[in-house]
Amino acid sequence: MKIKFKVLASLAIVAVSVLSLGSCTADADSPGLEYMPDMYRSPAVEVYVDYGEVRGYENMAMKNRLSALVPPMGTVPYYGTDSTTVSLMLPYFRKANIAFKQTHGMYGEDLTKVDEYALAIADKNPMRLTSENSEGMFKQGKELYTAMCQHCHGEKGDGNGPMVASGAYAGVPNYTERAMKSDGQLFYSIYYGLNTMGGHGSILNKKQIWTLVHYVRRFQNADYGKFDATGLAVVTAVAADTTKVTK
Repeated sequence: MKIKFKVLASLAIVAVSVLSLGSCTADADSPGLEYMPDMYRSPAVEVYVDYGEVRGYENMAMKNRLSALVPPMGTVPYYGTDSTTVSLMLPYFRKANIAFKQTHGMYGEDLTKVDEYALAIADKNPMRLTSENSEGMFKQGKELYTAMCQHCHGEKGDGNGPMVASGAYAGVPNYTERAMKSDGQLFYSIYYGLNTMGGHGSILNKKQIWTLVHYVRRFQNADYGKFDATGLAVVTAVAADTTKVTK
């Protein structure tokens, strides 16, 4: 009995030694032989992994195919429990015109034959400017404009950005010299695009776009968004918000 136990113990030691040594390698960059990798490597789908080649196996049908998928239409990200914020960030209720299928490549979208751009003239900016939030609003607006708009529209909104100066694009409006659209039409134009400008609704949320609407209005009047000592706006948009800001 003791002899059998010693034999079994010796075999176990040899087996463990062989397995341990077998997992070693002279290659300093090699992790060695892995045992039960699923115990410590996630079997879940990784969003940006190229599944065309996994652990030495190559699948050409999956090669360079992005595994990240677009969220289902109508999906709303979680924005907390504040009702004002949630209401602001709900999907945009206006639809792009059916012509956008050809002009802006909007295939598979829920389009309409109605001219909702014309209807957007009555839409108001839900992010109201106050003496308390104005400075932060325009600071964020400048950051967004610099990143998303300045290359075409120019630092001062004069339509002479680097892309225009290079000759790559033409026809960019000069906001410092023309009456602007209403808040709602500015939003619609940024969200879906207008003429040669592509839509930004996929890369900017509604709060960011409404912030940009405030920022670009300052190109018309440097006092827009400023307040006097009593907290009253120095300049405001006209009652219908359909033209430029006035004193």
